[in-house]
Amino acid sequence: MGDKITLKLTVRELHGKKVRQLRHEGIVPAIVYGSETEPISVQASYSEVERVWRHAGKHTPVQLTIDTKKHIAMIKDVDYEPSKHRIRHISFHAVKANEPVVAVVPIRLVGEGESEAERAGLVVLQSLESIEVRALPMELPEALEVSILGLKVAGDHITLGDITIPENVELVEHKSGHSDQDDEDAPQLTDLTVATVYEPSALQAANEAAGGDAEDESEVEAEHGEDTDQGAQSSEDQPGGKGQDDPKQSNADANK
Repeated sequence: MGDKITLKLTVRELHGKKVRQLRHEGIVPAIVYGSETEPISVQASYSEVERVWRHAGKHTPVQLTIDTKKHIAMIKDVDYEPSKHRIRHISFHAVKANEPVVAVVPIRLVGEGESEAERAGLVVLQSLESIEVRALPMELPEALEVSILGLKVAGDHITLGDITIPENVELVEHKSGHSDQDDEDAPQLTDLTVATVYEPSALQAANEAAGGDAEDESEVEAEHGEDTDQGAQSSEDQPGGKGQDDPKQSNADANK
């Protein structure tokens, strides 16, 4: 991990529609909650919240200071104003330093533009952008990196098995829910393809065959109760941690 990301928060007194006043003053309303932490309504300046979101995303722990108390937390949800694309509300999930958490971390290709395949005019297309991992909060990697310098000809590919996983970090594998026999026959997690080499003409033909249409990515809408408008959608650029027990935020914030 890189340098620690810190954020100072103050306890928030305004709730519901009154938080509009905070936003007009350049302050972002927020909430900190956790399985063993009572929800705390907090706030911070827009510039500080935006800085932390930009650097931490949903895969890097943030060291929060609320008055004199300190917490380690992961960003769980960020809600944006639909028109201005400004942060309206941010939610933090408090975690324990000695308990593993699950987070989605990005996969970075090292050596893009320098592989033998690319120098020969071929295209390296990344098909897996991120993956779930489990680790202690302060040992979560900022990203998993894999070199593509060894790719040479069309059909060459990189899999998860080619990635060197940091010590004390493990990939999260989801069981299918079928029989053990089915699980044995299913592809292994490490066999998942991360990037593949293609002929440019093959990609063009595939795009033309598909009519150039791509499936829309599904959006997950976070609940923020009275602090956000019911019709506002959450626009989140980075995936986040899963596997924690979350209270309903609408109830948590409404009661504060």
